[in-house]
Amino acid sequence: MIDDKTAPYAALLLRVTLGVTLLAHGALKVFVFTVPGTVQFFESIGYPGFFAYLVILAELGGGAALLLGAFVRPVAVALIPVLIGATLQHAGNGWLFSAPGGGWEFPAFWTVMLVVQALLGAGALTLRLPVPAAVPAWAR
Repeated sequence: MIDDKTAPYAALLLRVTLGVTLLAHGALKVFVFTVPGTVQFFESIGYPGFFAYLVILAELGGGAALLLGAFVRPVAVALIPVLIGATLQHAGNGWLFSAPGGGWEFPAFWTVMLVVQALLGAGALTLRLPVPAAVPAWAR
């Protein structure tokens, strides 16, 4: 049974954790690896270089949206392919993220947590933005 009093705070905790982690990973790509370095890395692993820009935008924009509680369900769903790509990239490195090149368990776990967030919704303390009537109820 779901506790209606604490469930919104559980969703909030998950949302804030996902948002902060996404912002940290986006900032890592911008400030540590640099954008050109991230583009070069993506190209070195066989992805088109412009994917680096999309991933950085997804991590920074998606992280901020989750942190604020704006459009949480569609943002979480939109981020799932990014994390599936990360999981696939790390799949050959083994299970643990401490393996050389990083293992696949962390991005796989992160993917599942985005699914959970999409199913739960925003939870408590969200930014309420006006939503056009054409947006389906599940995405609000």
